[in-house]
Amino acid sequence: MNNKLYGNLIFELSQEGRRGYSLPKNRFGSYEIPASMRRKEDAQLPECDEMTVVRHYTNLSANNFGVDNGFYPLGSCTMKYNPKINEEMAALPQFTALHPLQPAQTVKGAEAACAMLQKLLCELTGLHAFTLKPFAGAHGELTGLMVIKKYHEQRGDMARRLVIVPDSAHGTNPASAAVCGMDIVEVKSLSDGTVDVEALKELLAQRGSEIAAMMMTNPNTLGLFEKQIPAIEKMVHEAGGLMYYDGANLNPMLGAARPGDMGFDVMHINLHKTFSTPHGGGGPGAGPVGVRKGLEDCFPVVSPYHGNFAVEMRALAYILTLGRENVKLVGPLATLNANYIKESLKDVYELPIDGLCKHEFVFDGLKDKSTGVTTMDVAKRLLDYGYHAPTIYFPLLFHESLMIEPTENESKETIDGFIAVMRQIAEEARTNPDEVKSAPHNTPIGRVDDVLAAKHPVVTWRQLKSEA
Repeated sequence: MNNKLYGNLIFELSQEGRRGYSLPKNRFGSYEIPASMRRKEDAQLPECDEMTVVRHYTNLSANNFGVDNGFYPLGSCTMKYNPKINEEMAALPQFTALHPLQPAQTVKGAEAACAMLQKLLCELTGLHAFTLKPFAGAHGELTGLMVIKKYHEQRGDMARRLVIVPDSAHGTNPASAAVCGMDIVEVKSLSDGTVDVEALKELLAQRGSEIAAMMMTNPNTLGLFEKQIPAIEKMVHEAGGLMYYDGANLNPMLGAARPGDMGFDVMHINLHKTFSTPHGGGGPGAGPVGVRKGLEDCFPVVSPYHGNFAVEMRALAYILTLGRENVKLVGPLATLNANYIKESLKDVYELPIDGLCKHEFVFDGLKDKSTGVTTMDVAKRLLDYGYHAPTIYFPLLFHESLMIEPTENESKETIDGFIAVMRQIAEEARTNPDEVKSAPHNTPIGRVDDVLAAKHPVVTWRQLKSEA
């Protein structure tokens, strides 16, 4: 491959006087731009022919890793395949040509689609009503907490400002509670990774009158189902608090259990995770919030619009394509795939908590610690074999966390190939650790200084003036 076209910036391919365009003859005359609005120096724009530009950006696009071109077992983010029918439906001109401020009577079809999605989400979760307004999962968390806060205020119970967050919950939970003006108290997990019910009982006995809610991620961040939810729900409700369900890990629950049936009062769903929207790079997303009967009047006005409408239409297309029968297979298949990988690798990777997991699980690095090969090294070596790395160093409960989530739609052949590569890397760590520690070897660039890139990112290009 021609590295000059592949590895250089477009500015470095520039040749003075070279053009890749031809403008039509000026039909509008010349107009003087006010001096205050003019540049003092010409803009530093690249000068390239069309073929150079096309090849440059085509080669760059080949560096982008996505679920369409490889296995993407990114735990906690559910980077699942987004069927192309979803894209086609969301791109219908009847949807994309709408304007948020046009008269309501002209968007009856879009409103009907939103109402259908809300109804389906109620059926899938066992809750009474949903709002589609939140634009992301964290926005959904904040909205749900605002519902809880208003519920207590309507009852005149102003002292309830304390939110219980397990140490195995998603990191956004305490942040969202803090933004909502609430205080956070953590409850620890047992050695099996689930909530310590006795510690929770003691906390409620001491501060029950202050508890506004308990936020639970289920399955939790370790991929484990919280088996004591009936007891937890009863204790929190008897203390006067509400139960909040973080639906970011809803994938394995589809077809198996519904949060509303478990006694949860409020929840948010990450549509972009559970119901398939490509969301790498931080977006787009949608975080609808559902509530039990009696709380629908507590929905805050967090947006005048129906959230990220195109994301919602992708989710609706996905649910309707699966249908009532096949949506029930999502949870069991996600659970099957995760346990298959876990059991196939636990002899060479450290499994801190054994037993049945749900859609994801966490290793604590390689089992053989004497090699000096870290989780970061394993992740970098995976790139050489064409796999995106799983989530690493999260959750923070283990020093060398490696969180793997295969999702429900990967084939056995794909999963077997991933297992074989993970075992190969474990063998390389034992026999030739330096090869793993210096990975990746087959990518356009090797290891970068992540800290330097985060603290001092270089996002602009400036030509160095040659010295006279």
